[in-house]
Amino acid sequence: MKEPMKQYEVLQRASLFLEQHNRETNVAALLLQHYLHVSRSEFFMKMRDPVPDAVVQQFQDAVKAHAETGVPIQHIIGHEIFYGRTFHVNEHVLIPRPETEELVHHVIKQVKHDNQPLTIVDIGTGSGIIACTLALELKNCTVYATDISEKALTVAKNNANQLGANVTFLQGDFLQPLIDKQIKADIVISNPPYIPRSEESTLSDTVKLYDPELALFAEENGLAAYREIITKLPHTITDHAYAAFEIGYQQGASVTAFLENQFPESTVNVIQDINGKDRIVAAEISINS
Repeated sequence: MKEPMKQYEVLQRASLFLEQHNRETNVAALLLQHYLHVSRSEFFMKMRDPVPDAVVQQFQDAVKAHAETGVPIQHIIGHEIFYGRTFHVNEHVLIPRPETEELVHHVIKQVKHDNQPLTIVDIGTGSGIIACTLALELKNCTVYATDISEKALTVAKNNANQLGANVTFLQGDFLQPLIDKQIKADIVISNPPYIPRSEESTLSDTVKLYDPELALFAEENGLAAYREIITKLPHTITDHAYAAFEIGYQQGASVTAFLENQFPESTVNVIQDINGKDRIVAAEISINS
């Protein structure tokens, strides 16, 4: 009877297979850890432990699927970690990116500095990562979230329920649900679609074949969503409000111009991410009565 393979042997074979298919080899460790149901520290401590054949088969099938089709590992395992919490994801929502954690962290710092019970709105919530995180980190604030996709909102609501996040979800295009309900926000935050269609060919198959187009691409060279949101901001914010947007690294000047044209009295800053690229445009907005 054949001896079960050791964990390190299973990992080595899968890593080589991924490398041969021009995929990231670290995917193997993430998937094997998932199928073994162990923590990261346990995983590396048990490298010489045998792996049951059933687990090996399940793992190898997943590695093969990712290598040959590009299906994201988050879709295989069904979740992604964001701001230290586990969020369910599927083909109806954008997979959370680390850069978005920086956007959320920036807003949390801003709100804690003000130390006021504020109304926050997340525009285009997708899986609900931004809205749920803010609701859990800023318990004295009221959080709304909008999305045009009913399927995305189903994912977001499930995440909120699972995490115990108090978020009110509204279906509709960008700010329109707030306008309809006459909700005024102190803070508006958004990671809208911002990739120009012209860049579609440069994206990996893992992104362009599996993330929803609605969450990726925007017209006007990727700027259409910003223009739409900023144009309607006067109808949905308080007299002294704050707006923060995640942007593509070449879009800082354009989004800044949109805000300054719409709100001449505003103070707008472009903030760089951990890699030194423009990633956030934030504005302190005052509306004169």
